[in-house]
Amino acid sequence: MKIAGLLLLGLLIGSNFFGQSTEQLTVPLSSPGKPYSLKVQLVTGSIKVVSYDGKDVIINATPRRGDDEEGSKAAKNGMKRISSAGGFEVTAKEADNTVTVNTGNPNKAVDLDLKIPQDVKLKIGTVNDGEISVENVRGELEVTNVNDKITLTNISGSVVANTVNGDIVVTFSKLDPNAPMAFSTLNGDVKVTLPADTKANLKLKSDNGEIFSDFEVVVDKTPGKIDKTSAPGMYKIKKDDWVYGKINGGGAEMLMKNMEGDIVIKKAGK
Repeated sequence: MKIAGLLLLGLLIGSNFFGQSTEQLTVPLSSPGKPYSLKVQLVTGSIKVVSYDGKDVIINATPRRGDDEEGSKAAKNGMKRISSAGGFEVTAKEADNTVTVNTGNPNKAVDLDLKIPQDVKLKIGTVNDGEISVENVRGELEVTNVNDKITLTNISGSVVANTVNGDIVVTFSKLDPNAPMAFSTLNGDVKVTLPADTKANLKLKSDNGEIFSDFEVVVDKTPGKIDKTSAPGMYKIKKDDWVYGKINGGGAEMLMKNMEGDIVIKKAGK
């Protein structure tokens, strides 16, 4: 198996004398111009992805200054503490048109800004202190966050997006009509803009919010499904409280779910 573009960045500098430093990795693909996969996983930091006309994956990595990296601070016995920015590490591995990007120290916040070719199977995620944004990308997207928002703009293809604390805002220029899609958050709004001719079967649920749509949604009026289970000493009844409906006659399933916040389905051009 061919492995190309194993790259490593390391910075070990004192923050008293140096500011933020952005470093760049350029990762060539084994088969440029063909569909490829890109996987990016962070613990702390933001991820921004945009498309461009080149053939390589370009990664700009910027470590953040910590709260204790603003200069020398007073310490015990009148001494001064010289803080250090420490270092950061970003690795990018390429094998058979699959690029995998990781960072070293999970406690070190690093913001990643990527420029990528089109026709990508993109799987990206972060956990703390960082938004995720993707712009003008064509492909299959799987995006996860935990403590911030997800913004996907001018997307062509399919999306599965999930966060816990933050909004999900998605604007499509073109959809894969056969791909099921899902958008879910616990605390935040779900706002999805679709082309006017989109055909979809909707599955919607907002526990403590409202659902709005520019589209004429044909809602399934049949009673919700009721599941009854019993065991010795325990009896349970559960009623399905999802809203099911179709737009433009129906198509692939599109799920939208949240607990605190609204669900808004917008028609492009309105």
